[in-house]
Amino acid sequence: MRRRMLLLCAVLFAAVFVARCEREERRYKELPAAANRETGVRLTALQPGAPQQPADVDSPYQENAWGVGEGKRLYSAYNCAPCHGVNGGGAIGPPLIDDKWIYGGKSDQIYATISQGRPDGMPSFGGHIPTSQIWQLVAYVQAMSGQVEASTASSRNDDQMAALPESRQSRQTPIQTGHR
Repeated sequence: MRRRMLLLCAVLFAAVFVARCEREERRYKELPAAANRETGVRLTALQPGAPQQPADVDSPYQENAWGVGEGKRLYSAYNCAPCHGVNGGGAIGPPLIDDKWIYGGKSDQIYATISQGRPDGMPSFGGHIPTSQIWQLVAYVQAMSGQVEASTASSRNDDQMAALPESRQSRQTPIQTGHR
């Protein structure tokens, strides 16, 4: 009788443990880059007619450590470092680790910058890389500027310790400056 009770308790414990275990959701099947449809993102409050407040769009990978890690890998793979710096501190292009954003620091604004490009140097990646990878890059860029939770952000490689790792950045609210 005692063995049965112990066995029953062990089975119940295992069932509760497995039921409580949450994993990150990973998407393995995405549309090809050519099938992505770009939508415009409003950068200013100027518009015809009555004012309309657009809904904020968050990156699906903003709270996903795996997605932020993939964004970090893609940042290197798509050669973002020569313009924005290895640590995001800026070089030819603007820095990504501060709170000053020329075209806005919200997820949909960063997505529009990556996919549509910007004048004076930022190339358009829309249609060349899948939407999911652009969203992963958005999540990593936000992690570099301290816009994601510390438990989500990946840490920097040991050879790149010129600044604090993304997981130790203080939370910042982006300020849209509109100029460099």
